[in-house]
This record gives sequence, C-alpha cells and structure tokens, in this order.
Amino acid sequence: MGLTGSAGLAEPAGRAGRAEGAEQTPVPLSPRAPVSLAARRVRLAWWLLLPMLLVLALVAGWPLGRTIWFSLTDAHLARLSEWRFIGLDNYLGEYGVLRDGDWWHSVLNTLLFALLSVSLETVLGLGVALLLNHPSRLRTLLRAAMLVPWAIPTVVSAKMWSWMLHDQFGIVNHYLQALGLIAAPLAWTADPELSLFTIVLVDVWKTTPFMALLILAALQMVPTECYEAAEVDGVPPWRVFRRITLPLILPGVAVAVIFRMLDALRVFDLVYVMTSNSRDTKSMSVYVREQLIDFQQVGYGSAAATLLFLVIALATSVYIVLTRSRLEDPA
Repeated sequence: MGLTGSAGLAEPAGRAGRAEGAEQTPVPLSPRAPVSLAARRVRLAWWLLLPMLLVLALVAGWPLGRTIWFSLTDAHLARLSEWRFIGLDNYLGEYGVLRDGDWWHSVLNTLLFALLSVSLETVLGLGVALLLNHPSRLRTLLRAAMLVPWAIPTVVSAKMWSWMLHDQFGIVNHYLQALGLIAAPLAWTADPELSLFTIVLVDVWKTTPFMALLILAALQMVPTECYEAAEVDGVPPWRVFRRITLPLILPGVAVAVIFRMLDALRVFDLVYVMTSNSRDTKSMSVYVREQLIDFQQVGYGSAAATLLFLVIALATSVYIVLTRSRLEDPA
C-alpha cells in the first residue's frame, strides 16, 4: 500500500517534470535570414547606379539599337524614311559586308594598328613612368611637359605630322637627307609599305604620355617597404623590378591597356586625316564612314558599324579573360 502510494506520488511528479522540461524547450520560429552588411551595400550600390544606367541606356543603348535595326534594312541617306526590311542581306548577302574584301582588309589594318601601337605605348610608357617615379627636382616640370602631346587634339597633331612628313617639303626628309640616312625623300603617308607604320609612330608619340601617366599612378601605389626590404637583402634592381614592381603594378597596367585597346580599335581621325580613304591604312571606322557618308548606304554602313562594335567587344572580352586568368594564377 505504501509502495503503491509512493509510486502513485512519483508518477505525477515525473509527469510534471517532463511537462516543465517540455515548456522550457524553445519552439523554433520561422527563420528569416538576416541581410548581411555586404548584401545591403551591394543593394545600395545598385540603387545609386540605377539613374546612371538609365541615362546610359538612353544615350548609348538607343543609338546602338537603331543602328542594329537599320543594318537589317536597305535604308539610303537620301530617302531615309523609304526603307525595306531585308534581314541579314547586308551581312551575308551576295554583296554583304562579310563578303567584301575591303572590310576584311580594314579589320586586318585595325588589328595590326592596335597591336603595334598599344604594345609600343605600353613599353615606352612603362619606361617613362619608371623614370618619373624617381625623386627629382624637375619631376613636376617633366610631368607637365610629358602631357603636351596628349593635350594636343588628334586632328591637329595628325595634320602637323602630315606636313612634317611630306615627301617634298617636310622637315623629316630634309634632316634625314642632311644626315645621310636616306638618299631620296620618302613618301611616308603615300607609300603602301610605310603608311601604316607611320600612323603607328604618330599615335605612339601622342598616346605614350597617357599610358605613362596611368602606369605612374600604379607605381606610386607600391609600398616603399617592399623596396626597403629588397635593398636590405641586397636584391639586384632587375630582380626587384621583375619580382616586386611588375607584379604589383600589373593590374593597373592591364586597365591602361584595356583603355588604349578600346581607343585603338575604333581609330578614325588619325587615319582619315593622314591618309584619307587609302586602302592600305583604312580602319574599320574609316570603312564605316565611307559607306555611310560617301556612298550614303545607311543600311550597309549600319551593318559595318554593328560588326565594328562586335569586333571591339570580342577583342576586349578575350583580353579581359586572359588577363584575369593570369592575375588569378601567377604561376
């Protein structure tokens, strides 16, 4: 009887304990993932960029879309409203852009010009930036003087060099003959073997200061402690440049090369002023202008302009992918 009573008393106590434990167990609420600070910053950044993106869509997107639309028509400049939809005939038709030998020749000229000019400007700009990066009393004056070619408008510099390189009264031929370097005057802008290389040299003269300025900005971001440690360890200067300076400024150099590549692939004014519509130097932009203005073929010229946009986008994308993979995998 006593055992039964004590068991009976223990059982309610156990039930009460279990009930109390059950009450203490927190009931999981429907979780709502907290928004991280990084996500909120990204969202705020997109909201701040939205007005600029809308303006960019109106300023750049609308003309691009209209150009692509005109490339699918037979629009003519004299009767722009009387167009007829012809699909991809301006691209792949019997007389389409992709079947025109002059177009492919202009593509080759443009790519060769971009490759030569950007390569030379990068190497020379790096050398000038390294010289200007050293402390000197004349450093400020040299920086200002360096920017003079870049500050001159391209049309002015192109016309100036055309006069100096003239085969009859140009001063370049005069001094080269006076020094005995050439026997007869050279037609720098008329000779098919010299004209494209001449334009490359003029572009290098004008744009090297731009590359030097961007690379100099990257050099000044390199911590001085790295050079001090290398000097204490007795590392040779060439190895300091190859192991310390170049890897640290490589992202800045890559950005500078992208800017110059975009500018070089759409080159127009320098080529047109110096050699006009010459087939030996005709760039893609000059080809587009010739079709749109000289021949007044808006549809055909719009197709060429669309292909120009695609070539620039493709070349830039390939360079960015290759550069990014090299930066991520230095080995």
